[in-house]
Amino acid sequence: MSGTNAASGAAPCRFAHYFAICGIDTETGLEPDELAALYQWLEADRQGRDPDTAAAGENFEQSPLKRTFKSKVLAHYPENVEWNPFDQDAVNMLCMPKGLSFRTQADSREPQFHSFLITREDGSRTYGFVHTFYEEVTSPQICSAMQTLYQMHQAENPSSATPSSSSSSMDSLASSLDEADSPSSSTCRSAACGGYDASRDTLYVSKALCLITPMPFMHGCRRFLSQMHRAVTAASPPPLPLESYVHNILYEVPLPPPGRSLKFHGVYEPIVCQRPGPGELPLADFPLGQTFTLLGVENLVQLFNCTLLEMQILLYSQDYQRLMTVAEGITTLLFPFQWQHVYVPILPASLLHFLDAPVPYLMGLQSKEGTDRSKLELPQEANLCFVDIDNHCIELPEDFPQFPNKPEFIQELSEVLLRYGISPVGGAPPASVPTTTTTPGSVSTRHPGLKSQQALRELEDDGRNGNLGGEQLAVLELLQGNATLERLQALAKRTGVRVEALRGVGGEGEGQGGRTAVEEEELRNAKLNVQLREVFASRFTTMFADYEAFVIQSAPDLESWLTNREQMHNFDKASFLSDQPEPYLPFLSHFIETQMFATFIDNKIMSQWEEKEPLLRVFDGRIDKARLYNVRAPSLRSSNYQRCTVLKESAQAIEQRLMKIDHTAIHPHLLDMKIGQGKYEQGFFPKLQSDVLSVGPTNNKWSNRTATAQRRKDRHRQQTEHLTLDNDLKEKYMQEARSLGKNLRQPKLSDLSPAVIAQTNWKFVEGLLKECRMKTKRMLVEKMGREAVELGHGEANITGLEENTLIASLCDLLERIWSHGLQVKQGKSALWSHLLHYQAREEKLEQHQAESPVSNGPERRKSESSIGMPSLRASVIQDMRHIQSMGEIKTDVGRARAWIRLSLEKKLLSQHLKQLLSRQALTKKLYKRYAFLRCEEEKEQFLFHLLSLNTVDYFCFTSVFTTIMIPYRAVIIPIKKLSNAMTTSNPWVCVSGELGDSGVRQITKNILEMTFDCQNLGKLTTVQLGHDNSGLLAKWLVDCVMVRNEITGHTYKFPCGRWLGKGVDDGSLERVLIGELALPNADEDFGRGCRTPDMQHSPGQTRRVSITSMGGRGYKPTSAQIQEAIGEAVNSICKHFHKPEKERGSLTILLCGEVGLVGALELFFHNGFKSARLFQKTVFVWDFVEKAVAYMESADQMGDMQETAEPLGLTCVSLCHYVSAINSSPRNIGKDGKFQLLVCLGARDRLLIQWLPLLVECPVIQRMYEESALLRDRTTVNALIAVLQTLHDFPITLEASLVKGIDL
Repeated sequence: MSGTNAASGAAPCRFAHYFAICGIDTETGLEPDELAALYQWLEADRQGRDPDTAAAGENFEQSPLKRTFKSKVLAHYPENVEWNPFDQDAVNMLCMPKGLSFRTQADSREPQFHSFLITREDGSRTYGFVHTFYEEVTSPQICSAMQTLYQMHQAENPSSATPSSSSSSMDSLASSLDEADSPSSSTCRSAACGGYDASRDTLYVSKALCLITPMPFMHGCRRFLSQMHRAVTAASPPPLPLESYVHNILYEVPLPPPGRSLKFHGVYEPIVCQRPGPGELPLADFPLGQTFTLLGVENLVQLFNCTLLEMQILLYSQDYQRLMTVAEGITTLLFPFQWQHVYVPILPASLLHFLDAPVPYLMGLQSKEGTDRSKLELPQEANLCFVDIDNHCIELPEDFPQFPNKPEFIQELSEVLLRYGISPVGGAPPASVPTTTTTPGSVSTRHPGLKSQQALRELEDDGRNGNLGGEQLAVLELLQGNATLERLQALAKRTGVRVEALRGVGGEGEGQGGRTAVEEEELRNAKLNVQLREVFASRFTTMFADYEAFVIQSAPDLESWLTNREQMHNFDKASFLSDQPEPYLPFLSHFIETQMFATFIDNKIMSQWEEKEPLLRVFDGRIDKARLYNVRAPSLRSSNYQRCTVLKESAQAIEQRLMKIDHTAIHPHLLDMKIGQGKYEQGFFPKLQSDVLSVGPTNNKWSNRTATAQRRKDRHRQQTEHLTLDNDLKEKYMQEARSLGKNLRQPKLSDLSPAVIAQTNWKFVEGLLKECRMKTKRMLVEKMGREAVELGHGEANITGLEENTLIASLCDLLERIWSHGLQVKQGKSALWSHLLHYQAREEKLEQHQAESPVSNGPERRKSESSIGMPSLRASVIQDMRHIQSMGEIKTDVGRARAWIRLSLEKKLLSQHLKQLLSRQALTKKLYKRYAFLRCEEEKEQFLFHLLSLNTVDYFCFTSVFTTIMIPYRAVIIPIKKLSNAMTTSNPWVCVSGELGDSGVRQITKNILEMTFDCQNLGKLTTVQLGHDNSGLLAKWLVDCVMVRNEITGHTYKFPCGRWLGKGVDDGSLERVLIGELALPNADEDFGRGCRTPDMQHSPGQTRRVSITSMGGRGYKPTSAQIQEAIGEAVNSICKHFHKPEKERGSLTILLCGEVGLVGALELFFHNGFKSARLFQKTVFVWDFVEKAVAYMESADQMGDMQETAEPLGLTCVSLCHYVSAINSSPRNIGKDGKFQLLVCLGARDRLLIQWLPLLVECPVIQRMYEESALLRDRTTVNALIAVLQTLHDFPITLEASLVKGIDL
């Protein structure tokens, strides 16, 4: 699609740049295609033989009629066009992707049409349109060479067996393509089936006529070429020499101006083409209706989705034109985005090694009739979308997000198709669009009967030179609307029939609606095309209506923007996603990470300094228009489907242009030629006179126009070059800035030497390394950026959605790296296959060592952070076994992804992969020399980039596999110096996490350690710890509880530091402990220690000791610090609710954690509290609450509170009710636990701010608090109430472990 601008700019507006002819070069004779030699070279390389000697042999296993031979560009006119140099190798390879093919009179020799495109370095495109037909071989040398080859083939293969397919994945691909021949094999030839005998058989060879154009006017070129071919095969010569027509289309037919239509003349009939206006969707002439018919709407939308997410896409069909139609159709529908990666709709056989490319690609591969899909061994399938066009089915990669509103979208598309009589289900191609070009004009819907065709033939071969009889005229009426009429008209001029009468019969279609069937068909196709495209475009207009608001314009000028391109953030992804409807997020979060979206935003930013890129201009225009009609409030996050509203107008614009022709090109005319040179010989394309075709006319009005425009442009360019940076430098910058490791758009189609293949692979290796650097950097920036914002959080928590997207794309990158340069493919996931090989080897070694067991040394105790936990050994095999035991994962690709996620969560990804690759013998066995994994330096850098991911915490395994069973290990650590090392009571724990709890688990007393299996609890949040108070030594001072997830190795520490027991501390027999992730040891892995620091407080505040141990002991915070702590705690809760739901951390930590709300309020209540040990007994804040409640209840009974206002009385009742419910709970939580519960319930039910004034008013306060206490300072209490008021906006829910046993 970027080809739309190829024609503008420097290129003068000529319809076609070149006319070329490809075929057999009789001088050099039969040369085997390089393809065979290339395979021999690759195979020898794989087996370790010297590739250069191996490539010398010839392949006699196949019949010479089935083999392919080297084709040549026999001629092209003009010699060269300055702005679009002729690429001989590329044109030859794409005109005849399989090389020359031979046929005998027994074979089908239908002419074929296909198109191709060449993508240049800068992304601009040139289109080629090819008409291939068979011409009789007249050279006796070639006939005898074919006879000799056939005899040698028979001598080598008396039974003519097909070659067995070899083991290399690339070779089996090649042999599967060669085993069955093209359609001809269905009709078995002479007795020898595929035999050739020069004395008996006529030999034919393929020849191709090709037009190369700057814009894809497919229908126009197809009709022109088929008329050229017809001129050669017709019984009588064409009205003018062929040179006249070629000269006319090369030099005298201009491109239609934007928004106009143009009529020019072929050999027999006029051809009309039209070009969309500046505000319309860009030109796309390939019939989308056919694409939908071939695949069906459902499949096509899935394929479209895979293309948007930049997966690897392989189209597969026998028919080159189908490959091109589907590829161009899909890329056309991407508007306003453009495919940025390898794009080869027709992959020439000699480039099959390109399927190894470890980058996103969109390629087309020709299948042979009868080839089984299962034989097609593709190098990598983990991220491949395989489209079998002929069988109307697609194979999709595993788990990827669906396109938003998919059912409604499919419904709308189906309605458009049904209006044009096309079934949305897909299946057989419509009768009206044949895949081969039989007679030109057979595109029409009405097929006249055989009798009329016979009559026509007689009419054309009319040697009598007589007049048309009545019967023939009747036949003509029958043929009304047939494309052949133009041809008849030329004939009629000679046969003397009045042209007017004929025009009445058929007409050129200039009259009122009297269009021919071909033109009707073309108009219908064009209208269907534009309506389908409008439906797709309107989806993007709705989805990205506000995209401009999120573009970050940070650079002052183009130069500085280009220089710092890689470091800059161009689009505020997080804000954009937060503004989108929930159902769109999975898709959008993936899509905004793609190269096509990045390029789209780059173009937007550059449009400040340069002319807008055409697609962007059209898209922005549509958004502005939509805004005028429908003011969309940015806050409106509606996922309602909005249907396309411009279907009618778009179709009308096209119809009007085709009805009313704006321009007519000069008619073909006689040229100043040498007479009698190109003698007409039926069935043979003559050698054209190159001197008349090498230059165009000088007096042409539009060539003058372009010349002055060109001069004007040159002047303008020279002026601007002085002002801006040097253009070459800028282009270089642009290339580097845009490429970001994706600079290979199309393989070099010229030289296919092993050196070039090696160089291509080297580019891939560099690209993969660069992509790895970009991805890891992006993951770090994303994560750290989030963490930096997370002030007040005990854990680093980033957006789940965005993180998931980035991790999925990392998994995809690793799969592509592992499938680059594979020797033999096994299974769909190259990485998992490598891991299985490794596992098999290691387990063999383990068996050998089992005879002489080596102990792992004593289990070393770790430092305090994980005291009492035996260390987990980091083992690739162990992690694989965990994944293999997960019944939920059914495929290799899924297992590989799970293993990557687990390694990433354990911060062992780099270490594990290093371990895997350290077995060099294995890597050598599995990978070719050029593979990424065998480039030592790049491999080291790659592992280093992955190592950087150890600096942040991921929960990408725990949070995705939520239903699996996980073994947990819990250890209780008492403070032995101060308490009994032994206890007689029976302890229990209940572990809770974000996904559930473990239920009560009894722990064997005095062992204080247990392992239990339970369904994934997610991130752990709380542990309830208690005992049954039995026996003499029931009091117990616990330092902390440690719990570890035995699969991911995440260890949580739940600090306690309090007694459990009656008559000691606050008399608690059970405590709810709040956990935090314990940092692993620095000695275990240097990369792990450098985690971003936890953001707990504002930097000025000293870290508080565990608040629960504040009882007037030692540390007295100032009133300012206390107020700041409350502000921080409330602030954290507000932030928590401002995040998308899936991305919130644990609310329990924010309420009860070390810097939670409960602790901060506890500090507030402790300030000025007379907690001196009256009668040797510690007084707790809860005692104050109880006394206040007792006072209120007694006051209520005595009637003191009757005169208080009604609401106050109700508040008083609620406080008393809550306190008694907490006191009557069956749980043995202590006084501090009860205060914590009261605060949590008060926050949840929005009663805290009503209770505070009651407690302050209560006379008990004077007995228990000093005069200076914060609680007795009116202004401070009012300020506290105002702060707590902000929590009323949020729906606070409490974890089950906190409110267990409370009956309100």
